[in-house]
Amino acid sequence: MPRPVAPELKPSPAHKRRARSILKRLKVRYPEIGTALEYVDGFQLIVATVMSAQTTDETVNKITPILFERYPTPADLAAANPEDVEQLIFSSGFYRQKTKSLIALAQGLVDNFNGVVPATLGELVTLPGVGRKTASVVLAEAFKSPAIAVDTHVQRVSRRLDLTSNKDPVKIEQDLKDLFPRKEWAGISMRMIQFGRDVCDARRPLCESCELNRICRWPGKRV
Repeated sequence: MPRPVAPELKPSPAHKRRARSILKRLKVRYPEIGTALEYVDGFQLIVATVMSAQTTDETVNKITPILFERYPTPADLAAANPEDVEQLIFSSGFYRQKTKSLIALAQGLVDNFNGVVPATLGELVTLPGVGRKTASVVLAEAFKSPAIAVDTHVQRVSRRLDLTSNKDPVKIEQDLKDLFPRKEWAGISMRMIQFGRDVCDARRPLCESCELNRICRWPGKRV
C-alpha cells in the first residue's frame, strides 16, 4: 500500500488511485450531496454559513427565514440596528459577535461589490468575517465552482484516511486538490463532512460498519 503523502511531495499515481477509490465509495454512500443550510442565493448562503459557526445547521435554518424576511438584501442588513439582529439570531450562540460580522459583511458587499456576492475566492475573502472555508462553501454550493472547504470534519476524515499529513487547513486543501480531479472538488467537502457526522465521528467512529474500513490505516481504528 502507498504510504501517506508527505507535506512537501506531490502525490504519486498510487496515492491518486487510492484517493479516487475512497471518493468512489463516498459517492456510493452520498450520490447527491450539498450543504444542509437552506438558501436561495449567494447572499443567503454566505450569511447562513457565517452564522453556522459554533451551532448546528438545523438551528441556522430556523433563524434565517425570519432574518431574510426582515433583511432581504445586503443593503437592508447593512443598515440594520444591531440590537434587532441580535434578537433574531440569539439562539445561534455568540450572537453579538455574529451580529457584528453579519452587518459588516453586508456593508462590505454594498460598498465594494454593489450588493452582489462575488464569485472568486480572492474577492470573497476580502469580505469581513469571510475566511477561506466560508468562501469555498459559497463557491462550491452557490456557484458550482471547483472549491474544497476544509472544516473540522474534512480535516479529521482526510487525516484518518491518509489523504494528508498536514494539520493546517490551507495545506490540507491543497493536498486534496492535488489528489482529486478538479471536476470533483465541489462535492468533496460535503461528502466528507456528512461522512464525518454519520460514520467517522471524532469520539465514537463507527469503524465496524464503515465501508472504508479495509483501506483505512488510522491507528485508532476500531476493528
